[in-house]
Amino acid sequence: MVVGVDGSRRSVAAARWAAGEAALRHAPLHVLAVNPDPQLNHLAKQTAREIGEMCRETHPGLEVANMTELGNPATQLVRISALARLVVVGSRGRGALAGVLLGSVSTKVAGHAHCPVVVVREQHPRGPVVVGVDSSPHSRQALGFAFETASVHGVDLVAAQVWRAERGASSLDREAAARESAERSLSEQLAGRRGDHPDVAVRELAVRGHPVAELTETAREALLLVVGHRGLGGFPGLLTGSVAMGVLHHATCPVAVVRDERSTGRR
Repeated sequence: MVVGVDGSRRSVAAARWAAGEAALRHAPLHVLAVNPDPQLNHLAKQTAREIGEMCRETHPGLEVANMTELGNPATQLVRISALARLVVVGSRGRGALAGVLLGSVSTKVAGHAHCPVVVVREQHPRGPVVVGVDSSPHSRQALGFAFETASVHGVDLVAAQVWRAERGASSLDREAAARESAERSLSEQLAGRRGDHPDVAVRELAVRGHPVAELTETAREALLLVVGHRGLGGFPGLLTGSVAMGVLHHATCPVAVVRDERSTGRR
């Protein structure tokens, strides 16, 4: 697992979250400071070292490695993601490295990484894992990651499918049909996952509205909100890249963005 840090308060929060996750998943943690300016190399090494020490102190026994890279932060994090199980970044940073991990960087990493990316806010509620689904391959990858995370943390899973009635659909019958279709799709997707994680209690939620607004509201007290990237499944466009990015900007809890392995080249 890799966490990108720049010394800011929010990157420290991301490191704390990543250390806890690495400990739960029995994975080594790499604390990475990416430095765009060679003159700041000493500062980058100091930042990685201090935050790495913090992670070791809070999680004794956790294997932690400090790393520094020279170059564009988003580019380097995306490159390293090809070798990582998970990349963690803060939602916005303005630390000793002069804002190296700004929100725009975390957005770029979430949109292009080869592995799941978690963008961490300072708020870490101890609620359920919430996952948005839309029956696309990207959504199925997100669902698998959400089940795994809920199992590791010992919390419930809320699987939410946001639906919209067809344009011009004014009758109650059409709305009822759209809701029934969403509920059926949701149940079918969950059926194949429940057996893999019998320890996870699942709540199914089919709700009408805009995906960003509904997922953000549903995950207000969530431990983690999980979304797929560029979903184009049975409910077209509900979890497109723009929705995933919208959730990143508006959710108050940590957000995991999971891309379909076929789009990242991983198998």
